[in-house]
Amino acid sequence: MPLGYLFGGGVGTEPHGIELYEGFPAVRRLYGQISEWTGLGAEQILNGELPGGQEQRQSAGSIREAALALSVHDLLAEAGLRPSAIGGLSLGALTAGALAGALERRAFFGALAHAANAPGPGPGDPEQGMALAFVPVDTTPLDHPWHGLVDVYFAGDFGPMADGSRRILMLAGHREALDRVAAGAPPGGVVVLPGRTIAVHSPLRAAFRDFMAPHVAALPFTAPALPLLSCLERGVLTTAAEVRDLFQRNPVEPISLVDVCEGMRDEGVRLALVMGPAIPEGLLDFPFPVVHVEKPEHIRLAVETAYELGIDFSGARSG
Repeated sequence: MPLGYLFGGGVGTEPHGIELYEGFPAVRRLYGQISEWTGLGAEQILNGELPGGQEQRQSAGSIREAALALSVHDLLAEAGLRPSAIGGLSLGALTAGALAGALERRAFFGALAHAANAPGPGPGDPEQGMALAFVPVDTTPLDHPWHGLVDVYFAGDFGPMADGSRRILMLAGHREALDRVAAGAPPGGVVVLPGRTIAVHSPLRAAFRDFMAPHVAALPFTAPALPLLSCLERGVLTTAAEVRDLFQRNPVEPISLVDVCEGMRDEGVRLALVMGPAIPEGLLDFPFPVVHVEKPEHIRLAVETAYELGIDFSGARSG
């Protein structure tokens, strides 16, 4: 049975990967390489204070999350596990592209570092934000009161919760507009996320997309070496041009965990390893068993689970 690798998309500020860094020389070597590629010190990537500017902070946080994801991937590879299909959300989708062999690691981390130079918001620009909406399972984004509201955008679909009670959607927009939506929703129906000041996966990131466009256009993409699932629509990316398109559109278009997971199921995936903490454990319903991996004991659990389920982990070449 095929094995899938799934990468979350959250860019947080908390330190990650300390146990892996301290416990494995391969991880320390990887962080040393990433430091050379990005100009950030290994300790800063691991657990240092992130820069204060919005885009600088986002860039450094992205490098931190991607470094952890690659560390887990490489340790699993040392243990004999390789994916038969791969995909992710937001930053996780770009990370998956690199690990699928569509972009060399140096170029991938160079792009994340280049993003720090993007212009931040002006002094008169409205504050941006993100929110989660907890909605009935059998409804769509078009069925809800925020559809069509000015300055509020549907930004993502995480699918049904594990208990089947609700579906989780993501909203992006101006903070004031999101606060109004939350105030008008049933208690707990819409939760504005604290500390999230970038309206990712919405038209409000058009300036960032345009800034990154020349850099993305020059990146040396190649065809993925294994099935790479898109998070922007249902489908497998098979060409360099398709992966470049993913990188170009990712900042401004909604993402879907449902599309990634259903695509993996179509590829025959029967066990998925979720890399890092961006997708909380036990919160969402998946169409196959999952093992969350971010600490040394999780590496052992992933290997044991794969063997117990009879997973075919011969995989294909990845980055």
